[in-house]
Amino acid sequence: MLSCAARFALIFIGGAIYLGLAIWGEGWGGFFAEPALIALAVVMFAISFVALFAGGSLSTGLREDRGNRWVIAAIGVIGLALGYVPAWCDRFEIWTIDGAALRWLGVVVFAVGSVLRLWPVFVLGDRFSGLVAIQPGHRLATEGIYRRIRHPSYLGLLLGSLGWALAFRSAIGVGLVALLLPPLLARITAEERLLRDNFGAEYEAYRARTARLIPGLY
Repeated sequence: MLSCAARFALIFIGGAIYLGLAIWGEGWGGFFAEPALIALAVVMFAISFVALFAGGSLSTGLREDRGNRWVIAAIGVIGLALGYVPAWCDRFEIWTIDGAALRWLGVVVFAVGSVLRLWPVFVLGDRFSGLVAIQPGHRLATEGIYRRIRHPSYLGLLLGSLGWALAFRSAIGVGLVALLLPPLLARITAEERLLRDNFGAEYEAYRARTARLIPGLY
């Protein structure tokens, strides 16, 4: 389990850096001249505050798929680009999508995605790890949000990232979100392989009746 200090640093300092990239890209005056972007920042810090009370860890647990760690770096690099590039493009009107309403749509999608990203952390507690690993006392979560979707947190990450890009009206940002798909799918595949090896027929039965990300589609 992460200590309180480590959790605070990871969530709030990380969030401040991410928001700082957006303000740097958009420009201080430009960012705070847009009500939707101010709302985006408020939502971001509200979610960060709630995240302080979630579980989660970076534990390697009883068994870890270490070959999948590259995904963390890949998502981190794309995430940093998403923090800065859409805002910079918005500032200079580079490949932007017209419509002020799009900004507010982005804020809503960002909020929904952030909640969906965080919700599974509360459900899983210390079974939720930033690494692909089986934790002590690990058991399958098959109720609530997991009843129909096996990876709701990754769906939340995609929606939150898409909402962020739309808040800056950025077509390039949407393209960066698409770049998240290969590493996320690689991580999902690694997780499912590890869970199948650990839980066997129980996991196969669960997988047969659920969707990876979107019921009825995938």
